[in-house]
Amino acid sequence: MSQSYDVIVIGAGHNGLTTAALLGKRGRKVLVLERREHVGGLAAGEEFHSGYRTAGVLHDTHRVRRWVVEELGLGRHGLEFRPDLPPVFLPERDGEGLVLDRDPEKATAEISRRSEKDAGQYREYCAFLQRISPTIRSLSDRQPPDIFDPGLGDLFGLGKAALSLRLLGKKDMMEVLRVTPMCVADWLNEWFENDLLKAGLAAPGLEGCFAGPWSSGTVTNLLWMESIVAQSIAGGPAALVEALEKAALANGVEIRCGAAVEAIDLDDGTVSGVTLSGGERLEAKKLAASCDPRHLFLDLLSSSALSITLDRNISTFRARGTTAKVNLALSGPPHFSCRPDLKAERIRIGETIDDLERAFDPVKYRRFADKPTLDILVPTVEMPELAPAGHHVLSIQVNCAPYELESSWTQISRDELYRTVVERLTEYAPGIGDVIVGHQVLTPLDLETTYGVSSGHLFHGEHATDQLAVRPTPECAGYRTPFDGLFLCGSGSHPGGGITCAPGALAARTILGS
Repeated sequence: MSQSYDVIVIGAGHNGLTTAALLGKRGRKVLVLERREHVGGLAAGEEFHSGYRTAGVLHDTHRVRRWVVEELGLGRHGLEFRPDLPPVFLPERDGEGLVLDRDPEKATAEISRRSEKDAGQYREYCAFLQRISPTIRSLSDRQPPDIFDPGLGDLFGLGKAALSLRLLGKKDMMEVLRVTPMCVADWLNEWFENDLLKAGLAAPGLEGCFAGPWSSGTVTNLLWMESIVAQSIAGGPAALVEALEKAALANGVEIRCGAAVEAIDLDDGTVSGVTLSGGERLEAKKLAASCDPRHLFLDLLSSSALSITLDRNISTFRARGTTAKVNLALSGPPHFSCRPDLKAERIRIGETIDDLERAFDPVKYRRFADKPTLDILVPTVEMPELAPAGHHVLSIQVNCAPYELESSWTQISRDELYRTVVERLTEYAPGIGDVIVGHQVLTPLDLETTYGVSSGHLFHGEHATDQLAVRPTPECAGYRTPFDGLFLCGSGSHPGGGITCAPGALAARTILGS
């Protein structure tokens, strides 16, 4: 006889654990099924070279929602926020680079050395983001309305969102409406004159996108991503995952690792349970899937169960992975020639808007860039325990590397990507190759194979304007699906990807209210 649960959560990434912990807190009998041998998904820290651990494939925690942390009481399980967000170091080959702090007062001296005008503009830029952030956060932290059959709550939410936009004032409201269709290159050119500063500020607008800085609509993603930045988690993604797991277990949740779901079982369009890869069947009244939407609907459900419209909408939901991950084990700290004594924790390599565009351009033709832009975290600055004493780890997100490589991803092409990354890094940190004692390369194809993300997309789907407004499809925009009892709770649903806990928490509210 099969076991029965109130809710089965598919996937023990940070969103799946968030959903499970909140449901367990409300007395539901919850089981989490994870195909891998440990929890955490893309946020899991793992050993990649003997004695060296990663910070997670996704290594930034500065968008984790504080209200989720408080609602789950994660502080009781050891979770703490860092007091300040580390600045971003923007190195350059000729010059001294730029240490960019989010606090405009701290950044003024740095920017002034390059441009007095830009220093003043940066204060205005930050002030604009601060004014509009509450409105954008309110949209991202609210369950999306039912667009097919809106109730009073949905209509109230839409009205409140419209009012919050209007309360920005006419000037800011019109500016938001004006700039959201723009490309980040044009918008930042309106604000600033220094190329390095513009490139550093543009980077968040390209996260999760199949786009370069000259692509229209990238300002929408920039505003979306920058408006939800808060404080980082002390201990990084691993600390968050550990606290979520403890909270889930404390709330009575059962977690099974090494348990891959092979199929979702339906009874006349209603969820009845799941079948595992070994044939075991588990019953549940409801299922919450933190896996990506394409995997859920195209792999775990019978094709005959999908309507023609749903099949088309899911099949055309864009999730083209463009980010590879390279982890480096170093016998000493990295030294950047423009500031050899700086102990930088966060680094972005890409000096101009055109550098970012040239890095993206080859992806359209299924090639990776010979001079990729690099988003680097040195987690051992905060967490020296990730490496032997005096040694370091570099966690590098490589933009842009296509999922569908023209020559296919082989060991030869992986080695070529690794050499390209090291050569690019050496331009700014000469001698870096002398301290590399080990490395790991994860292409988008490897990310799909290892972590189960379709097409290797780290956000479970692109952050394009249309796919943020309705995510992932009109039928599933509010976590519910056309199948009674089946819900979404991962990054492929509202409000999108990254380590935030928001999709998991908002989905839990929807499930509890169903």
